[in-house]
Amino acid sequence: MKFTTALRSSSVRWAGPVVLLLTALYYLTGEVAPPSEYHHWAPAIVSAPLMVLYALAYAVSAALGVWESGRLRKAHIWELLPSRSRYRVAANALVPVVILSWLVLLLPPAVSLVRSGTVPSLDSLRLPLMGMVISVAHAISGFALGTVLPRLIATPVVAVVDWIAVAFTRAAQPYWLRHVSGQFSDIGFGEVPRLVSVGAPVLLAGGIAIGLMLLWLPFGPRALRSVLALGVALAGVLGAHHITRDWPHTPPMATGLAAVDCTGEQPRVCMPQVASGHLAQTQREASDVLRTLHAAGVPGAAPTRIEDQLTGTASTGSGDRVWRMGLMSAAQQHEVGYQVMVRALKFRCARVPVVQAHSVWLWAATRTGQVEAYQDRRRREAVTPQNRQIESEVGAQVRDVLDRAPAEQTRWIRSTLSSSCTASST
Repeated sequence: MKFTTALRSSSVRWAGPVVLLLTALYYLTGEVAPPSEYHHWAPAIVSAPLMVLYALAYAVSAALGVWESGRLRKAHIWELLPSRSRYRVAANALVPVVILSWLVLLLPPAVSLVRSGTVPSLDSLRLPLMGMVISVAHAISGFALGTVLPRLIATPVVAVVDWIAVAFTRAAQPYWLRHVSGQFSDIGFGEVPRLVSVGAPVLLAGGIAIGLMLLWLPFGPRALRSVLALGVALAGVLGAHHITRDWPHTPPMATGLAAVDCTGEQPRVCMPQVASGHLAQTQREASDVLRTLHAAGVPGAAPTRIEDQLTGTASTGSGDRVWRMGLMSAAQQHEVGYQVMVRALKFRCARVPVVQAHSVWLWAATRTGQVEAYQDRRRREAVTPQNRQIESEVGAQVRDVLDRAPAEQTRWIRSTLSSSCTASST
């Protein structure tokens, strides 16, 4: 049977428009952040819309698989064509169903890639390919159920049960349930799911599907086929559980994969290549601020390297010699100098009086030319009489300090940074 012939008689003709409309609604209502927020990292852009579409794609495959199987059974196809391969007949009926489920998984990520002007990478195909393989498995499972269940009743029941079984695992415990369901959360910049993370749900869905196919095999004793089918299905389920049983909320991810550019020395600044246009300016601002603070007597060693926290290249996170900061977002907001300044001002205690903390920041901002950034930050806070009173006290204190000799300012900043702890919030 040709594809066009199968399509003309397929349930996809009437179900396709409804499914594609639901896909568009899921995409529009499920978008929690514009594609530009993912900084042209193709795997993240692809994963974001898929997060709400896996369950729909699988439910469509399983439900329409039931319908197509029931349609063939009602038409007595198996009795009319005893010489043809049952698998070939089933495949011809399921091809349009599978293609529809694939469109659910492929169209939204493609739209997001186009909207963000991002070229897809091989890594960005991992999650769509996982979903496509699992969709085939769900279609096969649905088709097998349709050989014994009435399609008018089974089709909506299978659609609802399949959707719930996948979608609700996002909030279910133990965590292994979500890891084997074929449901995946969005991923961050520079991250890619490891092959074992996408392989576990394929193992479970594939094992069940292959087991049902063997059960349907029209050769050999039925008891032998039943035992073999049960063994394959259990192997898939138990294997997937064994792999994922100890995983935490987030499955294994490969991190720090985004290409990085670095420039300068003391400090050497590293940012993702997508932000390389800001790299030189970022390094200059960071170097100028650190040099000015050191000359003003601010204690503490300057970092030898500053990395964007999205790169994931540092082995142990931020430290005294290697800082990890949000350089890319700071550069977009013209706050690199201010962020570096705040990071360089190390209070001895985690919590200090708010007036004391703001006085240190305003003094350092004045010395490093970051007053405008400091004021922008304060304006973003709630404008209350209490905040206005605080800033009034801070301004008066900083003006008094700035009128002192450089040596006295050095003593003041060192004393203030090392002052005693307090329960007051900063």
